[in-house]
Amino acid sequence: MDRALRRAMLKNSIEVRAGLARLLDPPMDLTRIEAPDFDLAMTLNSGQVFHWEKIGDGFYGMIGDRAVYVEQRGDILKVRFGEMRALPKVVARYFALDHPLEEICASLPRDPVMNAARDFCRGLRIIRQPQWECLATFICSSMKQVAHIRQISQALRQRFGQRKQICGREVFSFPSPDALARATERELRKCGLGYRAKNLLATAKRVASGEADLDSWRALSERQLREQLCELPGVGMKVANCVMLFAYERIAAFPIDVWIERVLRETYFVGGRKVTSKAMAEFVSNYFGAHGGYAQQYLFHHARMTGKRKSRTRSID
Repeated sequence: MDRALRRAMLKNSIEVRAGLARLLDPPMDLTRIEAPDFDLAMTLNSGQVFHWEKIGDGFYGMIGDRAVYVEQRGDILKVRFGEMRALPKVVARYFALDHPLEEICASLPRDPVMNAARDFCRGLRIIRQPQWECLATFICSSMKQVAHIRQISQALRQRFGQRKQICGREVFSFPSPDALARATERELRKCGLGYRAKNLLATAKRVASGEADLDSWRALSERQLREQLCELPGVGMKVANCVMLFAYERIAAFPIDVWIERVLRETYFVGGRKVTSKAMAEFVSNYFGAHGGYAQQYLFHHARMTGKRKSRTRSID
């Protein structure tokens, strides 16, 4: 091997190691945000959002159209933003650090299953998500495992979203309604959506055209909001309640998927009697009350994380 080639290989090796260091080492100029009663990793891995990626001690992702790096040290979040600066209050709002978590947890029912879920999920908060991103993602979630939803979300972002840079790493925004409305069903299927591509495309067109004005729906009552969401292609009761909870902050909304239905039937409807979906919805509304969304998220995450190994392949819906 000649000297020139050896020098070139050494230079390349140094550059590769430097690049890895930039990706894996936490950034130095970090903004500190107080975050008591918060578990960052659990919150991001609890099946609410699907695009954050853990590298080293922190997570890389997007809050709206802002690239963000965030790590946690005790009760402090350390955050770095990408090209577009974001105020710390944007991060605090996204992670719902203003929710009175101690009061919320105290308001939940005290039965053995709920107690176990609440203890397991200490610090888990309901993320405030962008409306379109949340709606589109949960349309894609039907009968999919969490890992598959993550793959779909990343594929949509890389194919139709905008490229951002943070700490030498590429991240991608979630595609706008306009971007997806211009896509073809075939292009969407290439992102792993299968039959869901048709529904996502149809809903994107309604939102892009203004026919479905997601922002104006904030003023609607819970019943009206649920009805409007259920009129969109690919949206049933479960997806509607997810969007209400995660994007419209209707904290009483209680999505019922296969995990939650199993918990409800085994815990609150014992005896093998048949229970209709309507009866189950009425029960959770009355039993779990104004903070039912937190109860649901805790029950869901606890069941998913502690369920039998054979159940881990079940879908989110």
